[in-house]
Amino acid sequence: MSLLYALHGAVALGILWSVMTLGVYITFRILDIADLTVDGSFATGGAMSGMLIVNGVNPFVSLLAAFAVGMLAGLVTGLMHTKIKIHVLLASILTMIALYSVNIRIMGKANTPLLGVRTVTSFWMEHFELTTTTASLIVGVIFVTLLIVLMYWFFGTELGSAMRATGNNEHMMRALGVNTDTMKIFGLMLANGFVSLSGGLVAQSQGYADVGMGTGTIVIGLASIIIGEVIFGRHFGFWYTFLSVVLGSILYRMVIAVVLQLGLKSTDLKLFTALIVAVALSVPVVKERVASRRRSPFPGASHLDKEIRRNPELTDTVGG
Repeated sequence: MSLLYALHGAVALGILWSVMTLGVYITFRILDIADLTVDGSFATGGAMSGMLIVNGVNPFVSLLAAFAVGMLAGLVTGLMHTKIKIHVLLASILTMIALYSVNIRIMGKANTPLLGVRTVTSFWMEHFELTTTTASLIVGVIFVTLLIVLMYWFFGTELGSAMRATGNNEHMMRALGVNTDTMKIFGLMLANGFVSLSGGLVAQSQGYADVGMGTGTIVIGLASIIIGEVIFGRHFGFWYTFLSVVLGSILYRMVIAVVLQLGLKSTDLKLFTALIVAVALSVPVVKERVASRRRSPFPGASHLDKEIRRNPELTDTVGG
């Protein structure tokens, strides 16, 4: 029974964190950018939402504010990268470091409890007599569904298609007259807005906002994306890709819940997460090597086939 309760909580937590994973997917897969701003913007969303709620602001409005402040964080990273020409990895690290101080400024301290105040989660608990976990699950499902629908629509528009094409071939899009710097900036803003929104949802669900709640967010996001892609693949359309990312986030949390029930120390979770990412990244490589060996009539044939495809004139050398 304890394992079932743990899995129920893991699903609820995973779907709240999946909003963050959707944001990481925009930068990591669509824009092909490694953005570490998310470690700071996640906590910024929690801090902003928490402080507004404590001061009597409607919890739904506080989530909009969290989304807005996350977009500002992405804007800072985007401007440093595109206008000052700082490498995007270094620019995101600088923003992440700066956000630590910003988050403390927002809250006035390192931790803000939300006990006794009205949150999005408590709204469902009061009106439908639900537990905290079930209410969090419902809130997560509603937000994730809306975001997937909006993302599917947006990336089908001209602007969204230009952003996707920028990530695939920036030089070609620039040759076609697209301002790729604008695409990068807007993509970073949108991604960090989602991450910050997720931070606000998680803070309201767990009952507090903490300045360190975003530590390791990028690793969790990458692990969720890779797990979703490896297990569910890419089928049916772009909407399925977003869904697989969400399911990957849920599976990641379920795996964490299981290993904790089996006795793993909470202090080892970062190490375990790193191992999950490494294993998940190695799966496509192993599959390709196995498939390559099955197709090859003799050792080294796959390498020879690749060379022949690159240099067709080699066919005369190897007998046509």
